[in-house]
Amino acid sequence: MNFSIKNISEWQKVTDVILPELQHNILLLKGNLGAGKTTFTQFLLKKLGSKDEVSSPTYSIVNEYSSPKGKIFHFDLYRLKNIDEVYDIGIEEYLDNSFLCIIEWPEVYEDELYGLKFHSMSIQNTGESREITFD
Repeated sequence: MNFSIKNISEWQKVTDVILPELQHNILLLKGNLGAGKTTFTQFLLKKLGSKDEVSSPTYSIVNEYSSPKGKIFHFDLYRLKNIDEVYDIGIEEYLDNSFLCIIEWPEVYEDELYGLKFHSMSIQNTGESREITFD
């Protein structure tokens, strides 16, 4: 699934289309700095009925949100240098006890997901638009 959006309000349309497609509890978000990963997460959580304020987990590494469907964990693995650091934060426990885990900058952990079912979303900021691919 591919999207091209030119303004922030169009994220709503993207979430409206993607939400019914979410069949797994892991969503990997890839994209350069400022691409819109956290902005997408804000729209998605609102659509899921969360009343929590969504912010980037850059410094906390993981933020926890509530929704009527269950707990949502939002990770930012950008600052983690290796797989041991990912396991040190207890990522497996989060994955086992969530309705949804959204993982920004998943590259350090992605190989460990072999055998698990997940979705992947790529967001590229071209300067004029956001080019989005969802699998």
